Amino acid sequence: MTQLQIFLDIATEAALAAGAVLKGYLGKLEDAVTEKGRPGDLVTAADKASEEVILTVLRRHFPQHSILAEESGKLGNQDNQYLWAIDPLDGTTNYAHQYPAFAVSIGLLINGVPQVGVIYDPSGDELFQAAAGLGATRDRRPINVSQTSELSKSLLVTGFAYDRRETSDNNYAEFCHLTHLTQGVRRSGSASLDLAYVACGRVDGYWERGLSPWDIVAGIILVQEAGGKVTAYDGSPLKIETGRILATNGYLHDSLSRELLQVPPLSAWK
Repeated sequence: MTQLQIFLDIATEAALAAGAVLKGYLGKLEDAVTEKGRPGDLVTAADKASEEVILTVLRRHFPQHSILAEESGKLGNQDNQYLWAIDPLDGTTNYAHQYPAFAVSIGLLINGVPQVGVIYDPSGDELFQAAAGLGATRDRRPINVSQTSELSKSLLVTGFAYDRRETSDNNYAEFCHLTHLTQGVRRSGSASLDLAYVACGRVDGYWERGLSPWDIVAGIILVQEAGGKVTAYDGSPLKIETGRILATNGYLHDSLSRELLQVPPLSAWK
């Protein structure tokens, strides 16, 4: 068993345990939902309980590893070559409304490069796994990206950052522009599931801005191991800290990148 396989197995253990926590809280939150600061940026008791389960598993197996978790922030020695990026509940707003599009996302960066990813969808009971060189799976069966090669025949997915009310750099224009050029653009409210769906071929491409590492690290390696491509909007190597990502099946990558770079500003739309 390779080291990456061990990391993948432990991440899977943590994700499934956290998913069980989310199932237990679903529909029972009552008043245990608050905003972090921005309107719509929610946190629940389920987020915190799920994260604690994940941290317990990872610390038991890898006490020296560093962690970046959505609710707890930076933990451990941040200079360690191993950094776990954790989102205990990606899609909190959906979850709070019992809308079935949320997931647990656990990714591992080694020397800053995504190497392991697990995304678990508790409502659909779907488990997505990947590790560098080991391929990508859904429910332990191999998956691949789609082969759609024309934007006009594609289905895309995207999302909107929590600060969309406060900034003109908010993705609305891109959403409208690409809706006109494709068979449709979906908005699920869960970045990790969006990337998982690119990896398994349900959608052909995904872009978004305003993201944090815990939103995308697991999904990046999933898409890459499924045969897809992940970059910055302009096709250059992705810098996770920018919060912007373009992920596709590879066939659409250049055309989608070009369109993103030439979208008219929202003020020009009538």
